[in-house]
Amino acid sequence: MEDAKLPKGWCLASIADVSIKGAQRKPVQDETFNYIDIGSINRDSKRIESPQCLLGKDAPSRARKIVNTGDVLVSLTRPNLNAVAYVPAKYDGQIASTGFEVIKALLVDGHYIFALTRSKHFIDSISGVVQGALYPAAKSIDVQTYEFPLPPLAEQKVIADKLDTLLAQVETTKARLERIPEILKTFRQSVLAAAMSGKLTEEWRNQNEYKDNVLQDIHDEKKIWLDKNSDHNEVKRILRRLKDSSKVIKYKNDKLPETWLWSQLEDSVLMIVDCHNKTAPYAEKGTPLIRTSNIRDGKFVWENLRFVSDETYEYWSRRCPPEPGDIMFTREAPMGEAAIIPPKHKLCLGQRTMLIRPIEKYVPAKFLLIALMDPNFRKRSEGIAVGTGVKHYRVGDVSNLLIAVPPTEEQTEIVRRVEEVFAFADNIEKKANAALERVNSLTQSILTKAFNGELTVDWRASNPELISGDNSAEALLEKIKIERDMIKKQPKPKRSAVERNKGSRMSRKIIKVVDALKEAGKPLSGQQLLAAAGYPSDSSTDQLERFFLDIREAMAIEKSIVKLKRSDDGQDWFTLPGTVEAKKS
Repeated sequence: MEDAKLPKGWCLASIADVSIKGAQRKPVQDETFNYIDIGSINRDSKRIESPQCLLGKDAPSRARKIVNTGDVLVSLTRPNLNAVAYVPAKYDGQIASTGFEVIKALLVDGHYIFALTRSKHFIDSISGVVQGALYPAAKSIDVQTYEFPLPPLAEQKVIADKLDTLLAQVETTKARLERIPEILKTFRQSVLAAAMSGKLTEEWRNQNEYKDNVLQDIHDEKKIWLDKNSDHNEVKRILRRLKDSSKVIKYKNDKLPETWLWSQLEDSVLMIVDCHNKTAPYAEKGTPLIRTSNIRDGKFVWENLRFVSDETYEYWSRRCPPEPGDIMFTREAPMGEAAIIPPKHKLCLGQRTMLIRPIEKYVPAKFLLIALMDPNFRKRSEGIAVGTGVKHYRVGDVSNLLIAVPPTEEQTEIVRRVEEVFAFADNIEKKANAALERVNSLTQSILTKAFNGELTVDWRASNPELISGDNSAEALLEKIKIERDMIKKQPKPKRSAVERNKGSRMSRKIIKVVDALKEAGKPLSGQQLLAAAGYPSDSSTDQLERFFLDIREAMAIEKSIVKLKRSDDGQDWFTLPGTVEAKKS
């Protein structure tokens, strides 16, 4: 944004213009501290989550940067991922990785700076200067030299408050939209369970009487097929299965409608054929090889496909080449996934997959897929799975998995109703995903409006005195320069004293100066306030900087304390606003 286009009272500034350099230290051997590394930042919520609690002797070499309440952490590693966070009070005085740039805002609103680091312009700016191929990283100077529009201090707070409200609403909306796919998944599971228990077609069944014996029809159809395909590789297996398929299956745990029957899976289809149990040699192109990872939720996953040559396909499919309308079924990693081979597709069975060939006119593939996806089918089937680590079905056990088989006409009605309801759910999910995409872009849209002044147009018109003169952004920059110079002039303690007392400093509780004044109940001199706030008499440079920064923020930004006229000994005295001493001053 050019100066000419900035709102009244704004100016351009760099991060270095509005911040001070943070301190570093090596943790003491026996101290306990929270270590904030890159992995501690939740990139979605932009919060510090579960930092490591370490002893100083176990601290990694990168644990060096001291952080305080209100600091902003910016990960320099892979800055395009935007691992940034605002340091809350509970992590005050803790240690962060040197992989962060720690922005210590001086006399500007830390929440405004934090919001700035979330903007696309900031991300793109520091991502465009990264170095390194394996671990692309920006440098500290890339963050410090970043230029941005700086509003007057009062307007910064208004913008930060508006952003808190608006972005919280965006996150709430986003969270609700992100839950919809899981809700719909549960809904689809309940539909499948209703379909395979007979509840989905209960009314239809009362109006339509069909009592055909589907399993007997399949038994007869298999005999016809055997007569016509006596040279097929699976003839002997089908013959053996026919001899054992006359028994009636009873399953006591689930009650079926009167016209339905229990059946073992292979007795309700033409055949079940196992894959060639060996990893097929891959080719750059050829026939797609369907591995277990390529089947999910009743569909084929066409991404990350592997291919086999024609020669490999012929050998791997020698028992029974898969055809459109067949079902591919996984028996491991994960077990129980299934999908129907679509028209005009030539596919090869991968390892740990099986082919199920239905008899379409009696038990259609679409109904069979519904039966295999039924959550109750999966619960029943888990009982026969084996394996101590990764559960799987043995080849022979797949043939004996139990499914419920209604009359063929009712199967057709079940398929129609399930497809109708699933289409409705798919439409909702599509709309939810489109809405989520719009919401994801909304955050950056709001941030853009914030940093070009659009969110506070009315506020500026109503508060001209808060954006001009001594309250302008340019005047604020001058105040920051003065404050920075004052901090630099503060005396530094001797190194020996610092090292000798470092452990005790970490164990003392440091509180805000406003809280120290409240506890004291009377005005305090600067030296008294230092002690009352919990700082040791030989405070380190970082502690003194923190103390003076706390005083200045409490006076200039929060207006929670006031400075009294200097006493005869030249000391500054401080008190709470509204006290008798404050009114006299």
